[in-house]
Amino acid sequence: MLPATAQTNYPERPVTLIVPFAPGGSSDIIGRVLANPLAEKLGQSVIVENVSGVGGVLGTQKAVRSTADGYTVLLGSGSEILINKLINPSGVSYDGLQDLVPVAFVGTGPMVLVGRPGLPAKTISDVLELARKDVLSYASAGNGTPMHVAGELLQIRSKTQMTHVPYRGASPALVDIMGDQVDLGVSTLAAAQSHIQAGRVQAYAVTSAEKSELAPSLPALGQVPGLEGFDLNVWFGLFVPRDTPAAVVERLQAVAQEVLASEKIKADLAAQGISVSGASGQELRKYMEEQVEIYREVVKTANMRAE
Repeated sequence: MLPATAQTNYPERPVTLIVPFAPGGSSDIIGRVLANPLAEKLGQSVIVENVSGVGGVLGTQKAVRSTADGYTVLLGSGSEILINKLINPSGVSYDGLQDLVPVAFVGTGPMVLVGRPGLPAKTISDVLELARKDVLSYASAGNGTPMHVAGELLQIRSKTQMTHVPYRGASPALVDIMGDQVDLGVSTLAAAQSHIQAGRVQAYAVTSAEKSELAPSLPALGQVPGLEGFDLNVWFGLFVPRDTPAAVVERLQAVAQEVLASEKIKADLAAQGISVSGASGQELRKYMEEQVEIYREVVKTANMRAE
């Protein structure tokens, strides 16, 4: 536990924001959108540190093992915080629900089901009808990603069977979909949006329970007959290691919520396909507890395993 004076004066030196993925991806961009305004509110520099590898596990592991003093903050998402532990229990050394303290709920973003240009399906109903007649392939950004989970859940709920083709990220997956090499793909909206608008891929639905304000023209899978209740999104939150003093967590939460309330930050994150939440760490924990049960169901039913 930090001395009371240290907690009161926090922060007294720069804060490191760990992004557990390589520069240039959506997590990195979101981290850099948040870093400067967080620094302004905290009165200290916020340094983005990219610690990539093993699908976000290495960076998350570094955050978990860091000193619990508030000077290391993690920008985390569903894949590395929750899903990887479910598909590789012996290979992931941390428990995202036990070893990390949620500070603030950054936001959520819809994933989108897209298809190759030559696929003879114009609507989501057409896709499901086609999938019941033939085995289609679908691409994801990698094994154990939310896109993979969404694709498996779609098969479970629609009683179809598709062949999963994992890629190392959304961009190469979309390249092969555009090239008619893979039938379908689940992507983040941010990664697919320009290709959808240019007509290089067909867009069928977002993976949420209701339509998204970020893609109002697309139906939601949760509103498709037979798929009621389907609701999976990518999400992001700020975390600190377990045992971080409560006063430090409260300071970080207050600052993060103030930053996320900014209209400019909301617009910047919307450009990345993220609707800002700004909810508290406690609310983020509740959301995570709900999400992990969905992930657990899919991982077990689809027999998902680490590559």
